[in-house]
Amino acid sequence: MNAYFADLFVLPLPDGHRFPMHKYRLLREALAQALPAVQLCEAPAATPGELALVHTPTYVDAVLAGTLTADEQRHIGFPWSPAMAERACRSVGGTVAACRHALQGAGVAANLAGGTHHAYAHAGGGFCVFNDVAVAARLMQAEAARHAANHRCSMPPLQVAIIDLDVHQGNGTAHVFRHDPTVFTLSLHGARNFPFHKEASDLDVELPDGCTDDAYLEALTVSLDTLHQRFEPGLVIYLAGADVHEGDRLGRLKLTADGIEARDRQVMAWAWQRKLPLAFVMAGGYGRCIADTVAVQVNTYRVALSFAERWQNLQARAGRTS
Repeated sequence: MNAYFADLFVLPLPDGHRFPMHKYRLLREALAQALPAVQLCEAPAATPGELALVHTPTYVDAVLAGTLTADEQRHIGFPWSPAMAERACRSVGGTVAACRHALQGAGVAANLAGGTHHAYAHAGGGFCVFNDVAVAARLMQAEAARHAANHRCSMPPLQVAIIDLDVHQGNGTAHVFRHDPTVFTLSLHGARNFPFHKEASDLDVELPDGCTDDAYLEALTVSLDTLHQRFEPGLVIYLAGADVHEGDRLGRLKLTADGIEARDRQVMAWAWQRKLPLAFVMAGGYGRCIADTVAVQVNTYRVALSFAERWQNLQARAGRTS
């Protein structure tokens, strides 16, 4: 299973900044040690043209050229630097690469970063510069359409389901796709958590502070059933936020590590049962002890590997019968 990383491109932050930038390096190191079957690949940088599938040219230019205003930088939560722009492009590129790899037969692939779902078309916010899942969804649709045209066959647009299980609502993603019937946005999130102005996803499920494993998993079951009834995706992008964990300082929910494993298994089993390629990204995680966040994320990869092996076996059987 391929997993794309960008932690070599470090965004310099002032002392005392609350974003745990080092968690990405810690996750890569932990995966290399604990799960050598995960193939760690450096994330490519998304191009300006790819970013423009979602973001306005003015905003893309401002990020790349370093002309964001002080207010725009404050809203994002990061000061601008060349490394900030490079990291933002690599974060998008990692999700693009994961989606492409999953669609090309791997079935499951990942981005060690990503999940920057608070970014709108015209602006960033909430530690999100560009919206990686939105760009990846649009680009995969464009590539699928180009492939069909090259083979002179008529195919409906690739439909993409975005299953956002970060503790914070994916307001930017919901806004980008608010009028797009080819992308279904599902968000389970804390009702009283950031962002305080929420956009309308195709399906929003608001959870109370202190929500525990059983209630969360029940809500997820109902949500996936609803998604299945309303939409037929050809690709799933899964935001596997670790900030639902009981030890997260920004999460306000009370899921245990076992509960999060059950969540991951439920989403990935849902996609596997329908033979849907799945790309997952790590989204938020702000543990009081950052080792807890990393442990939760490593376990997501452990679950994903079991489904990646099923895809490999499926491909092998198909090869033997072709």
